[in-house]
Amino acid sequence: MLAACAVHVERSRGRRFPEPQHPYRNDFQRDRDRVIHARAFRRLEAKTQVFTRRPSDHFRNRLTHTLEVSQISRTIAAALAFNVDLVEALALAHDIGHPPFGHAGEKALDGAMREHGLSFDHNLHALRIVENFEQRYAAFPGLNLTFEVREGIIKHSRDYHEQDHPELAEYLLDQRPPLEAQLIDLTDEIAYNTADLDDGYESHLLSLNEIREGVPVFERFFSEVRQIYPEAPDKLKFNETLKRVLNRFVDDLIRTTQKRVHEAKTQTLDDVRNYPERLAAFSPAVDAERKQSKDFLYENLYFSSALADEKDDAERIVRELFSFWTGNPGALPPNYREKVKLEDESLPRIVCDYIAGMTDHFIYEQYEKYCGG
Repeated sequence: MLAACAVHVERSRGRRFPEPQHPYRNDFQRDRDRVIHARAFRRLEAKTQVFTRRPSDHFRNRLTHTLEVSQISRTIAAALAFNVDLVEALALAHDIGHPPFGHAGEKALDGAMREHGLSFDHNLHALRIVENFEQRYAAFPGLNLTFEVREGIIKHSRDYHEQDHPELAEYLLDQRPPLEAQLIDLTDEIAYNTADLDDGYESHLLSLNEIREGVPVFERFFSEVRQIYPEAPDKLKFNETLKRVLNRFVDDLIRTTQKRVHEAKTQTLDDVRNYPERLAAFSPAVDAERKQSKDFLYENLYFSSALADEKDDAERIVRELFSFWTGNPGALPPNYREKVKLEDESLPRIVCDYIAGMTDHFIYEQYEKYCGG
């Protein structure tokens, strides 16, 4: 049984191009499957999560991170009686618009576009992917996802305004997204705030003492674990602690969201959409712990001196390739050269789309080929 304020698939606003119902999958399940089978989804396996040039089979990439977000999201949605199928589709699609090299690549690509009066936003690029770039069906362009999935792709992590993005007017920009979409940004943070501590520790860029000193919620649980398992190796104590941190974030998100929905007297999806703020949230205490963990990772891992050269290289590669192709559009692949001839999009946007779809290893190959390595 779904909560009354959840998205009920039989009340979906449907697809851009109508299709007959599937005999044994509902529309959100079909959307989930279409995302999984998309080329853009497969490319996540070779896109940076944190590390670009640190060889290990154990560090997260965009794909494994996405799977972890999906698992956490399904668990929370089921506990809250939200639509698990919709949540899963949104979780699986939430990062498909990311360019190579993670946030360093996105920063460089956005900077290059702003020199032409444009910008790059991975959520908006994800919408372009599912609407246009994925070509799998003869009957329509893109994946023809339901309105709710397309809406959640762009609105799960931020609000857009129609005056700034008139092209998004159909997505009810003056309203909140459904609770299923609201969850995704929060489960994304749960996933990377814990997983990146794990990868930072595994890579030896973060020591156990640094994490204990810099992340109070971790230290509190570590003290508990050390009492229960005094003889366990540090790595297993670390694992047990991180599990407890993750559980705290998940439990709190479930309880707090449930409480806020109840206190808001939310009875329908329209109530959710018209509420003055998003209802999915952490409690103030846990939100403070989330922020402490995030700040620690930014200061000690993401922007650490140890990763500075990797990030500088990533940004330089994106900038130089962008400059090369905007100056030499004839060097683009044939399908992108055709787009230039049609003039439906500006040259900078076409080059941006090409770079954004690349994996880390492919963009390295292109850089060596065109910019001399």
